[in-house]
Amino acid sequence: MPANLYDVPLTRITGEGASLADYRGKVLLVVNVASQCGLTPQYDALEKLYTRFKDSGLVVLGFPANDFGSQEPGTNEEIQTFCRSTFGVNFPMFSKIAVTGPDTHPLYKSLIEAQPKASGEGRASMREKLNGFLQSKHNSTANPEPGILWNFEKFLIGRNGNVVARFSPEVVPDDPAVIAAIESALASK
Repeated sequence: MPANLYDVPLTRITGEGASLADYRGKVLLVVNVASQCGLTPQYDALEKLYTRFKDSGLVVLGFPANDFGSQEPGTNEEIQTFCRSTFGVNFPMFSKIAVTGPDTHPLYKSLIEAQPKASGEGRASMREKLNGFLQSKHNSTANPEPGILWNFEKFLIGRNGNVVARFSPEVVPDDPAVIAAIESALASK
């Protein structure tokens, strides 16, 4: 049974303590992010999504992670500066965490346990492509399911604190399936 997501201690990118309880009653889109990834332009779509739905109760939460190809090597301060100056990110960002391996943050352990499968038509092909790339460059393979596949995997948490959806990294934030899931979660009380 996953831990109550609201009870997991977090640290904001600026160093202050926090938890998801700070957003109780809101719909949350939790995303593991990276600044030097081919998917990094998703920051722009995440910010637009946040701007579009924040007054309705959506909060996008970014969790930098350096777990995939060392694509988030910066300090928290460098990450915050990059996100603000490059993409105008105003949604809440948190300190860099691990989303894979033995040091996986308790939040991500709970998210994965609550929603072990990600939706997205291209997930199998993205896993195959990643495996080919990782095998050729690093003699390794992608995380097996239910682990996080790559940067920019998305978890949608309903107003009640339960995980209602998980989207594969290549499913962009403004994909119709993501928008529909957000609108459905926002409509639920």
